[in-house]
Amino acid sequence: MTWRPQYRSSKFRHVFGKAATKEYCYDGVPITRSVHDNQLCAVNPRFLAVITECAGGGAFLVLPIHHTGKVDPHHPRVSGHRGNVLDIKWNPFNDFCIASCSEDATVKIWDIPKHGILKNVTVPTKELQGHSRRVGLIEWHPTASNILFSTGYDYQVMIWNLDSQEQVMKNPVRTISVHQDVVLSMSFNMDGSRLATSCKDKKIRIIDPRTGALLQESNCKSHKASKVLYLGNLKMLVSTGCSRWNHRQIALWDQEDLSVPLLQEDLDGSSGVIFPFYDPDTHMLYLAGKGDGNIRYYEISSEKPYVHFLTEYRSHLPQKGMGFMPKRGLDVCSCEVFRFYKLVTIKSIIEPLSMIVPRRSETYQEDIYPMTAGNEAALTADDWLAGMDKGPVLMSLKPGSKADSLSDLMSGKALSGSLETRRSQSRPGLLQLSYIQNQLDAKENKEPQPSNQLRPWQDEKNGSAVSNGQEPPQNSPPKTENELRQVFYRQQEEIRRLRELLSQRDVRVMQLELEIKNVRNSQASH
Repeated sequence: MTWRPQYRSSKFRHVFGKAATKEYCYDGVPITRSVHDNQLCAVNPRFLAVITECAGGGAFLVLPIHHTGKVDPHHPRVSGHRGNVLDIKWNPFNDFCIASCSEDATVKIWDIPKHGILKNVTVPTKELQGHSRRVGLIEWHPTASNILFSTGYDYQVMIWNLDSQEQVMKNPVRTISVHQDVVLSMSFNMDGSRLATSCKDKKIRIIDPRTGALLQESNCKSHKASKVLYLGNLKMLVSTGCSRWNHRQIALWDQEDLSVPLLQEDLDGSSGVIFPFYDPDTHMLYLAGKGDGNIRYYEISSEKPYVHFLTEYRSHLPQKGMGFMPKRGLDVCSCEVFRFYKLVTIKSIIEPLSMIVPRRSETYQEDIYPMTAGNEAALTADDWLAGMDKGPVLMSLKPGSKADSLSDLMSGKALSGSLETRRSQSRPGLLQLSYIQNQLDAKENKEPQPSNQLRPWQDEKNGSAVSNGQEPPQNSPPKTENELRQVFYRQQEEIRRLRELLSQRDVRVMQLELEIKNVRNSQASH
């Protein structure tokens, strides 16, 4: 009998990270110099938000996701806080609503205009005043609409119902007081019926978020947890922290028993906090260290040995924080299964990083894109507060489905990004040509009026003029500095789009010539 090596079969074994080229990065972003251990960045399919350095208060930038390249140093900001902004999170069910918390002990809710921010925003939609000290962390409920959790340096976790009509809210619907120190991270299970927290006292706690009752508490001396994360529906948690010898490590826990971890694994001797990210659809766990340039990724299973190391993405650019795109904003045509947004302070850039499953076929791969959580709430705030629990509303990522309409709003950027990714992976074939032609034909059908017939200050899609969220008289030239800036942005976007169309036509011509040559050679050989 011959010896055969034992390989573990996995469709994600060869996942690789592909950093965006400089053209598709966000350059010149004044990233905050705060030492707070948060992600400092939040992303959805429409906007990118990042906390910035600001004198005399706190502010963050909100950029349209497709406005890559050099960022205007005078770009309008959201600047209504009196202290440094410590955390920002997009509402998972409303792409135009974002929450922020600050050292001024408040949480504020902001509505972002559909066309983006054209002037500084200083007045929030709602202001939450309940904490007595600075607020360091906020989280939205994963399935119930308008339920927000906040925690600060007063050791309290507060639950807010944003359906209230009050503009300034001072009374949360519930306050959880089971922590003895600052809460460092919060994570919900799939239906939001359990809340896991990690605390500065190095303990992990599982809490009933409605009643505030403490259900489980870890007391492991060999693992000091700093971040904790629920692993989807696997009924397990993962935590990152350090060992008693100050080695960075990860630990895996059974959510029903936090007395002893199921697994502990040392990583290295660095000191930066490790941010864990989990994709419940692919069961992949990503570990990104603050101050590192590397991202380790693993596959998680429900049976021993639980954690299977896949590989590591390496980069010489260290990240200060990380944002990630929800699954509904990914480019499924290039087999992208996760996308990070790295905050690189030494270059003042935000670098998109795509995790890609290498596949030869250019068609939609259903096995790596199961039904995933969408942008529709399963419950109202009142239903959840009344005791109901419900899993997330699922959606398909298949192009042409309802979910695809969100990516269509990105001005064709996703199309060009996917083509660039595919061109870098392999030589395009006939299938890619047909894909390009179909996309171009669809785009021409959608735009019966040529864009060059529009006024330069008019919107590309409907020809309506936009100025600071208001509609000026038809065919009026830009009069203010903000309107002129918007004209410039639209012209730049039009030039970039035309260049992309030209490059796609060139690719099509080259490939048709190649196919004709192949056909002639095959006929000659016969």
